[in-house]
Amino acid sequence: MKAGFDNEKYLKEQSEEIRRRAGKYGRLYLEFGGKLMNDFHAARCLPGYDPNVKLRLLQTLKDQAEVILCLFAGDIERKKMRADFGISYADDALKLIDDLRSLGLLVRGVVITRYQEQHAVKQFRAKLERRGVRVYYHYKTAGYPADVDTIVSDMGYGKNEYVKTERPIVVVTAPGPGSGKFATCLAQIYHEYRMGNFAGYAKFESFPVWNLPLDHPLNIAYEAATIDLNDRNMLDPYHKEAYGKDAVNYNRDVDAFPLLVAIWQKMTKGACPYRSPTDMGVNRIGFGIIDDEVVRNASKQEIIRRFLRYQCAFAEGATDRSMVERAKELMDSLGLRAEDRVVVEAARRTAEAARLQGKGKAGGKIVSGAAIQLRDGRIVTGRNSDEMHAAAAMVMNAVKTLSGIPSQIPLIGPNVIQSIAHMKQDILKVGYTSLNLDEALIGLAISSTTNPAAQIALEKLNELRSCEVHMTHIVTPGDEAGLRRLGCRFTSDPYYASNALFMGEN
Repeated sequence: MKAGFDNEKYLKEQSEEIRRRAGKYGRLYLEFGGKLMNDFHAARCLPGYDPNVKLRLLQTLKDQAEVILCLFAGDIERKKMRADFGISYADDALKLIDDLRSLGLLVRGVVITRYQEQHAVKQFRAKLERRGVRVYYHYKTAGYPADVDTIVSDMGYGKNEYVKTERPIVVVTAPGPGSGKFATCLAQIYHEYRMGNFAGYAKFESFPVWNLPLDHPLNIAYEAATIDLNDRNMLDPYHKEAYGKDAVNYNRDVDAFPLLVAIWQKMTKGACPYRSPTDMGVNRIGFGIIDDEVVRNASKQEIIRRFLRYQCAFAEGATDRSMVERAKELMDSLGLRAEDRVVVEAARRTAEAARLQGKGKAGGKIVSGAAIQLRDGRIVTGRNSDEMHAAAAMVMNAVKTLSGIPSQIPLIGPNVIQSIAHMKQDILKVGYTSLNLDEALIGLAISSTTNPAAQIALEKLNELRSCEVHMTHIVTPGDEAGLRRLGCRFTSDPYYASNALFMGEN
C-alpha cells in the first residue's frame, strides 16, 4: 500500500512540542493517549506509520524521562484482553515493562487505579513486587466529580500513594484506554505541589486529530475503535471561544475540562495554563500526513473491520447490540458496506460455491470460506475440508501463489497430516481432526525438511504480514493463533463454523 504518513516529519514536530512544554515546568507529567508501543490501530489507519514511533521519540528523551505504567484494577479482575495480541491487559503490562527496559527506559513503577481490594489485583501486585517492580495503589477519587474541595484533599488525591519521581519528564502510560492515566497525573501533581514542587501536565495525543475535520474518516475510525468507552468526537467549544477556531476533541475531555480548571486552580493556587481541552494535547500527528486520500481509504477499511468485530463480539455474548448499532451508524455516515472490504465478498463467494457443489459440510463442520489479499492486490481463497480449516487452506494456497508452486502439489505430506489427525483423534480425543492454521504451520515446517516445495513456501510466510483476511465464520482459537503469528489483519462474519457449543482449541 502506498504510504500516507511520514514518521520523521511527525517525530520532529512532536518532539519539539514536548520539549517546549517540558521547559515550562520543573517536572512535566506527560499522559500518553492510546498505546505507547505496537499501536496497530494507527498503523492500519495511517499507512506508513511506525507502530513504535512513540518509543523512538521516547528514546531521544530517555535521559530526561521516566515511565509510570497505569492499570485499572477492574481490567485485571476481569482479565480484559488486548485484541491485537490476544493477551490480557495484565500480561501486556508485563510485556510493556520488558520492552521499555530493553530500550534503556526507566520504569519507575506500576500504579493500579480504582483499587477495591480485589484478590486478583493483590496477586498481581505480589507477582510484580517479587520480580522487583514497585506497585502503588490509587483509589476511586472521593467527591469526584462535583466536590472539588474533597477531590483536592487528603481524602481525594492525597489518599493515593505517591510515586517518587526524579526526572523532568514523567511519561504516564497504560496498555489501553480507560486505565486511569489522567487521574494518576493529577494525583501526582497534587503531591508535587504539597511538597513545593512546580509541576505541569500535558497529554501526548494521537486521536482524534484536532486539525482535521470532524467527519474525516481518520477521526471516525477513532470513534469506531472506542465505542466500548462511549467516546464521541465533537468540536471543542472552549477552543472556539478562546481562539475563534474549530478543533476536534472528544466528549470525555470536553466534559471534564471545567472540572480540570477548578481542580488545577485549587491545587496550584493559580490560573489553569490551558484555555481549552485541545490546548492540553501535544498532537502533531496531522502534520505527518503526506497523502490524505490514502489515509481516508485506510481509515474507511478500519471502520469496516471494527464493525465486523463488534458483530462477532455480539454473537459471542461479549458485547451488547447497542455497540453493533453504533458501529453501523459510523459505517452509514460514510456510506460504507462490509462488502467494501474486498476480502469479504471473496470469502463469501468461496463458501457459497462450495455449498452449491453440494458440499454443505466438511469434516462435520459447516462449509467455511476464507480469503486473503496479497500485497500486490491478488486475492487468494481457501475452504475447509476433512484435512484443513478454511484459514489453513487459504494460507497454503497463498504461499503457493507467492512461490509459483502449482496448486495440485501438496505442501504438507499426507503422512504428516495423518500423524497429526491420529494424535488429535486417538490420543488427545478431540472432536475434529482437520488441521487448524496453527497446526498447519507446524506441519508445513516439518514437511519442509523433506519437501523442497514446502521449504520454498515456508520462506514466503513473512510476505503475508499485514495482509487483509476475512473468513465466513468466527475464527477458532487455533486459527486465530496462526493468523496472529503471521501478522494478518483478520475479520470474520458473525457465524460459528460448527453447531457444537464447545470448540476447544480448534
